Amino acid sequence: MIRLDTRDAGFADAFAALVDDRRESAADVTRDVATMLRAVKDEGAAAVRAFTIKLDRHDPDETGWRIEAATCAAAYAALEPELRAALDLAATRIRAYHEKQRPQDSDYRDAAGVRLGARWRPVDAAGLYVPGGRAAYPSSLLMNAIPAKVAGVERLAMVTPTPDGQINPLVLAAAHLAGVDEVWRIGGAQAVAALAYGAGPIRPVDVVTGPGNAWVAEAKRQLYGVVGIDMVAGPSEIVVVADARNDPEWIAADLLSQAEHDVVTQSILLTDNGDYADRVAAAVERQLDTLATGAVARQAWETNGAIIRVETLAAAMPLVDRLAPEHLQLAVDDPQALFDQVRHAGSVFLGRHTPEAIGDYVAGPNHVLPTGRRARFTSGLSVLDFMKRTSFLGLDESALAELGPATVALAEAEGLPAHARSVALRLRLNR
Repeated sequence: MIRLDTRDAGFADAFAALVDDRRESAADVTRDVATMLRAVKDEGAAAVRAFTIKLDRHDPDETGWRIEAATCAAAYAALEPELRAALDLAATRIRAYHEKQRPQDSDYRDAAGVRLGARWRPVDAAGLYVPGGRAAYPSSLLMNAIPAKVAGVERLAMVTPTPDGQINPLVLAAAHLAGVDEVWRIGGAQAVAALAYGAGPIRPVDVVTGPGNAWVAEAKRQLYGVVGIDMVAGPSEIVVVADARNDPEWIAADLLSQAEHDVVTQSILLTDNGDYADRVAAAVERQLDTLATGAVARQAWETNGAIIRVETLAAAMPLVDRLAPEHLQLAVDDPQALFDQVRHAGSVFLGRHTPEAIGDYVAGPNHVLPTGRRARFTSGLSVLDFMKRTSFLGLDESALAELGPATVALAEAEGLPAHARSVALRLRLNR
């Protein structure tokens, strides 16, 4: 775990190295994924089947390509009541939050008499990638499927790996709750390619969203343009800004809530109290010994974790902006004062009683967020990722007379005479 102090002479260089640390896929992943995508594009279902046999150790021709809706409904019905109630609560809150994101059409006429506006419509079909095996997250399914349904997408096709043919019932239950239309028993880069190109019984979609491992993320990156994607997501990360009035056990648990995801995740604490930094570090060590996920969390913490002492918490905010974290916790009495200074963060958690884990499940805002400093230029998953905007305009004769001459002049200046003529003929200009 890295310890930094803004008062140290070498802080600037050490912090720059932390900011620039890339924990994402290597060149061999890029190469391997490109090969897999070409195979699926050229060979379709045969390639998907071969990769599934090799990587997930089951033959979809034998185990079945599609998991039927009745199986998903049965999985939901079989849930323990407390767990079913928790999923229901999460779905209700996620839906309510995302319904407020639906954009409004516009249609107006300006002073020149031109009719202008924009119309929003959902994509026809969306593909959802849902991790399987050890990383089986029904919460991510809800976060991806519900915004698509709120947007009005008619066909939701979900892919999820089933290693050794084993189905995760909690994921199937969430698929039923969210209204997923198709569930396919495939995963990995080959599944993303099947959604993009179509493969056998799987028809192509327009947008692919959802988290996955390095191969899934790389497949989405390479297929952007064939389909739309939500984002290229890398390893998870959290930055916690905390003063010494927090219970160090709370903050240690917050840091480990991300470290337990994967050995390449990153957890960073910024505090203005050196003694408190020591207490949090000690609490992290104590909790690592008791976590079922301790081996993964320890490697992530020791390799990518950091504690940074700052002069004041206000002075920490420029550092936060440089990190542009996926998750930012402001564990202070007046979080709004610090929040007002934040420019770059995927999602912000305000106050001592707002742990990031609440946002992962039941709060409502989407937990699919930009990583790897991408919060500088993009946002978390939303209803808009499943919609597109079509602009429109309409001119009558008088409006064309007002705007036409300028259009002709600009078209001629750009050396595009047919552009100019298409307007000039209507204006009866001698061009």
